[in-house]
Amino acid sequence: MNRRLFLRNANMAAVSLAAGGGLLGCLKRPVGAAIAAGALPVNLPETACRLPRVRVSPEREIRTVVGLRPFRPSGFRVAKEMVGETAVVHNYGHGGGGITLSWGTSKLAADLGLPGHVGPVAVLGCGAVGLATARLAQEAGFEVTIYTKAMPPETTSNIAGGQWFPASVYDPDKTLTPEFTQQFVAAARYGYRRYQIMTDPKYGIRWMRNYFVKNQPWQSPIGGDSGLIQDLLPEMKDLPAGSHPFGTKFVRQFDGMIVEPPIYLPAMLIDVRIAGGKVVVREMKSLEEVRGLREKLVFNCTGLGAKGLFGDEELAPIRGQLTFLVPQPEVTYATSYENTYMFSRRDGVLLGGTHEMGDWNLQPDLTTKAAILAKQASLFDGMRDC
Repeated sequence: MNRRLFLRNANMAAVSLAAGGGLLGCLKRPVGAAIAAGALPVNLPETACRLPRVRVSPEREIRTVVGLRPFRPSGFRVAKEMVGETAVVHNYGHGGGGITLSWGTSKLAADLGLPGHVGPVAVLGCGAVGLATARLAQEAGFEVTIYTKAMPPETTSNIAGGQWFPASVYDPDKTLTPEFTQQFVAAARYGYRRYQIMTDPKYGIRWMRNYFVKNQPWQSPIGGDSGLIQDLLPEMKDLPAGSHPFGTKFVRQFDGMIVEPPIYLPAMLIDVRIAGGKVVVREMKSLEEVRGLREKLVFNCTGLGAKGLFGDEELAPIRGQLTFLVPQPEVTYATSYENTYMFSRRDGVLLGGTHEMGDWNLQPDLTTKAAILAKQASLFDGMRDC
């Protein structure tokens, strides 16, 4: 996820108008013991002092993966069109905000397609967006079948950091329509609240403190770079020198949520099936196949697949590369530093930061990996208790 791009997005007027003793001392038992017992760890320390340090080294790598974010410069698409006698509601093109905005854009799509419809519903795609759409249709009382080329853990959503943060959703240099900015803010707010009621170990969702670290002073005041979404980033403040372990660097913190895809996506799929949903592994290769479905309301959640299936030429990949280190259960926070970032999840410590527009290559780049590891090592090796 490219946080600098997100902050530029959020600062635009269009969006604004529409849109460690501190930690360990709070625990009565070690974080690792809490996780082993199935409980959520305490993630919001009283202070940043004595944060557990991430141990970054090539020897601790357990995997490196590449994912392609489905990006549209004008933003995600939630719209309805008729394909013969079949109503198709599009819900794709989320860029780096797919997991973050999945519930919100699915709510927009459901509100657009479900009223007045009678009969079963089809959902194309089984990633975070498709699963959220399916659940909302089920909650509204509809029979749902998901048609999908791939299932978890083989979906694009599985190769995602999972932090709740609407980043790289649209081109910040592009003039956005009032309709999209309204959709963007509505989706962000609904998704933010939906995830709050799902902070259960079975979904892999928990609150997490974020530290944005810079070598130079912040150019924007508190709240100035987040527009009207500041209420979705609670506890946002600048930390004075001596109150954090990052030495002379400049630190801004806020609280958010982390959604761990290896846990969340299977749990959502179970929910769909418990509610009577069906899953058919079948790739839609033409509009004729879509028209031939028995369901006459189809939600298109195919991500990059919509480029070929529905001819969306605006859709393009943003390549992202992630390296995972051996898990450190004691590390429950996240950092962003010089266009790289770290999230600590149960399946490993995730390091990322790449943002390569138009690149379809799914092979990891060793030079990129080495650069990210070096930058992250410089940050964490320099940490000192305060």
